[in-house]
Amino acid sequence: MTTSDTNSIDSTLKAVLPELDLNQRTLVLALGGLVNAGVVQGDQRSVSGSSTAPHEPTAPTRQGPVRAKDLQVARRRFVPPAAFEAGLAALESGIVFLVGEPGTGRLTLSLNLLAHGHDEPTLVQVDGAVDLTRWRPRPQGVHGYLVMEPGDPFALRPWDLSGLEAALTSAGARLVIVLPDLPGLARFLERDFGPQVVHHQPPDPAEVFAAHLADVLPAPQCLAQVLEPLGPDFLPSVLPPGLPPGYAARVAETMGRLGAGGEVRRAEVLARLASFEAQEILGRAEHDPVLLSHLFSVCVYGGLDRDIVVERAADLSAPAGPGAKPGTMARGLRGQTGDQGFGLVRQRPLENVLRGVGARCAPGADDPGGPETVAFFWPTVGDAVWDVVCREHLDLLPLLYHWLSRTGSTMPEIERSGRAMAEMAVRTGGRTLELVRELALSADRPGVRAAARCLGEAVLAPVIAPKVHGLLREWGDAPETVLRDVVAYACRSDVGGVGAGHALVLLHGVANKADSESEDASVPPAVVETLIQRFAAGDPGTRETITRRLAAWTRGEDGAARVASLTFPVLVDFDHAWFSARMLDGRTAASNIVELVRHSLDEAASYPSMRDALLAWCRGADEVPQPDPALEKLFARLVDSRQHGFLRLLLLIERGSDTMPGKDLAKRCLAEWRGRNQSRQTD
Repeated sequence: MTTSDTNSIDSTLKAVLPELDLNQRTLVLALGGLVNAGVVQGDQRSVSGSSTAPHEPTAPTRQGPVRAKDLQVARRRFVPPAAFEAGLAALESGIVFLVGEPGTGRLTLSLNLLAHGHDEPTLVQVDGAVDLTRWRPRPQGVHGYLVMEPGDPFALRPWDLSGLEAALTSAGARLVIVLPDLPGLARFLERDFGPQVVHHQPPDPAEVFAAHLADVLPAPQCLAQVLEPLGPDFLPSVLPPGLPPGYAARVAETMGRLGAGGEVRRAEVLARLASFEAQEILGRAEHDPVLLSHLFSVCVYGGLDRDIVVERAADLSAPAGPGAKPGTMARGLRGQTGDQGFGLVRQRPLENVLRGVGARCAPGADDPGGPETVAFFWPTVGDAVWDVVCREHLDLLPLLYHWLSRTGSTMPEIERSGRAMAEMAVRTGGRTLELVRELALSADRPGVRAAARCLGEAVLAPVIAPKVHGLLREWGDAPETVLRDVVAYACRSDVGGVGAGHALVLLHGVANKADSESEDASVPPAVVETLIQRFAAGDPGTRETITRRLAAWTRGEDGAARVASLTFPVLVDFDHAWFSARMLDGRTAASNIVELVRHSLDEAASYPSMRDALLAWCRGADEVPQPDPALEKLFARLVDSRQHGFLRLLLLIERGSDTMPGKDLAKRCLAEWRGRNQSRQTD
């Protein structure tokens, strides 16, 4: 068939079948033929293909001018980073690839690069979904174009962009393509584009702050009036190294707003910053389980090792525990399975996740060479997050309490978990304390400790202190051992605000409740541990109170008496000097000490530890030339009591080797004991 014949056929077909001209479709003429295994007879036709007509306009590229107001602000407050000069040099080629972390000022740098050298530049931002191999600039009238994070940066090739570079040159325009700092991306681009790839690092946050504040409050006297009341340590606290430029700008804008209305107060600035940040982060994380779980993990465990924060975030996303309540956020946290927790973090660089919640990794404060820790840029953000959650997202509380009850086994993790429970209890007026009971009954030992710290810290809040005291009394008398353990641990002085006097009353009740369950019930170790801790950390008045109360406990035949006999030897061994002073300084104190020693020696379970504590005391006395008058007085009073346990100790010392401590003292005491026996026999 000749060309003319072909053209004639094409014309005829288009006249008969106008849709062929309108639609680039496949035309099949099947006169008695087979098409797709179907019989087609006569002049039937089948048309298939795209419905887009060749002359029909394609979907327009989403792009628009950068607002003049935004550009002016970006230019006035611009702090040139290290990459600025390199960016200007690279821009001469027409296209620059700006690689950097999100939130580090890439947009501001790009606008200033494109606007450089122009008094009134016209800049256009192009949607990142554009296909750069097909997109072309306007013939004239635009100085620069900006594309933020195109969809597939690894698909960019020199031969695809060569036509674009020529079009930009012809139009007298420049293009900045902003890219995230993905693993291997910069190296991939540098292989093909070399010096056109510019690495961006954020400018110093203090310089960004100064530039923004000077623009908000241009008068020098205004700047001084705003900064002076805040103190010299304020700016370093809100502008830590590595703070993203946007955060530094927010500090300046907040201070400028407050300064315009009068004196700027430090607490008010911190509260405004934290409140705004908390709302913004929660809004950003509402439909992002990874961000949300890491947000709460940093709120609770911020300042601890990075691995702890990541592990606890993954645990929060696990499906174990109560189901999601109707709230959106609770459903979002339960939107992934536990197996995905670590996987999602691996897929998204941890630095990006933390940046999304306003946090960062930093060297440990105590050991710069040790493991990295995680914390918010602004520490007050954690409190602001709890404020928002307890006010607007109550559906999350059961899930969060269950997560906190499954905390790690280290003391820092337990402390942080209990503190977070207490903070939520205070913010809800004590309503969540009922969740603590449910979780304590099902939790393991770390969870019990966390529940105890929750009660211990919550009692410090006047608004719920009466309710917490009521729970401590109720749980101290509860039949469940675990609830009594919570009360005992809550009475530790390093846990919260239960005073020594009240703590000893509660501990006495817990000890006696354990004794009433069975004849051979074991002594609650939590009670003994708490008594020892309070004595070790207490002042002289607290120690005096504990000694007096323990002596009173020994007068009963109950669990509290056994607790006293097991606890007291540990206290003596902890501080011989203190007990020596009390033996000599006060008649009542000396009587309490003698009674406790005698009772501990008479009890089979406590005799070994009391014996060892007294031998250690004697060893210290033997090492000095003069006898210890307190020890002499103690042993003389014990001879007067004539109890079997003390005689057992004296005989042990007498029959021991020559190196046995207290030989001379025991010899004198035995002589006195035997002399009294002889006198009785003679009488």
